[in-house]
Amino acid sequence: MKDNSYYGQLNVFQTIAQEGSISAAARKLQIAVPSASQSLKLLEQKIGVPLFHRTTRNIQLTEAGRQLLAQTETAMMMLNQALEEIQHFNSEPTGTVRITLSRFAYQLILRSHLAEFHERYPQIQLEISLNDALVNLLEEGFDLGIRFGNRIEEGMVARKLLPAFKEGLYVTKAYIKQYGKPKTPKDLTTHRLIGYRFISSNRIEPLVLNIDGKDTALNIDTPLLCNDPEIIADAARQGIGIGRIFEPNMQLFEDKDDFIPILQKHWREYPPLYLYYLQHNQKSRKMQTVIEFLLEKTKK
Repeated sequence: MKDNSYYGQLNVFQTIAQEGSISAAARKLQIAVPSASQSLKLLEQKIGVPLFHRTTRNIQLTEAGRQLLAQTETAMMMLNQALEEIQHFNSEPTGTVRITLSRFAYQLILRSHLAEFHERYPQIQLEISLNDALVNLLEEGFDLGIRFGNRIEEGMVARKLLPAFKEGLYVTKAYIKQYGKPKTPKDLTTHRLIGYRFISSNRIEPLVLNIDGKDTALNIDTPLLCNDPEIIADAARQGIGIGRIFEPNMQLFEDKDDFIPILQKHWREYPPLYLYYLQHNQKSRKMQTVIEFLLEKTKK
């Protein structure tokens, strides 16, 4: 059934832009494909310009379509959230909340609390995306993000989850037996580091230590490269190399006493960890619920 209102037609238009096809948009909106196509046609007739370039294989926004999407996306999001808020005013929070965060933040903040969250709020579906890159929530369609630092774009809100902490360097007895224990940063030239490569940028993270009050990058032999903190911990356990592990994460390890800290006075400090989201999103009940839960679980 087609919707002759501007709201309905804009909703169809934006869903087509997000999903990349009319059929996919129709499935998401749970309407017939001809109805979605007709709604788009009516909107284009009202506006007087085509909003998509159509071929037999794909559909792409025209310049007018890109401008309309940019100028109406936030307003439609706010309207949808307002309608959802009223609809569920006297009921338990419901809906999907999409969260983007790094593997480290997932392990530290979410991992051990998932079951409790879903037991308390069974009607909220969490969609969790692990990404080490800086993600634009609006462009990527996320509701919440967790990252270092509170420098945010206009229209965003940042809430501190964890205070500043250090990235520790750890080895095991097996490593010390084979390679010795470094006592100064200069000693590291003969040691081995478990390397980390960022998935998003494909960049290898250098070892950064605080030397004479300045963060200094060092080049060290890396016999193993990975893109996951758990692999770093596993490799360190097996004596393959020096592992870089954030202090809060180390406290979660059952075998933390097996890890030996080295060069502690040179450990690099990271800024606090923040939860961030679009300002108007916080009014949604489902968003308020997730935000309050995360703040509760990180409160010291």
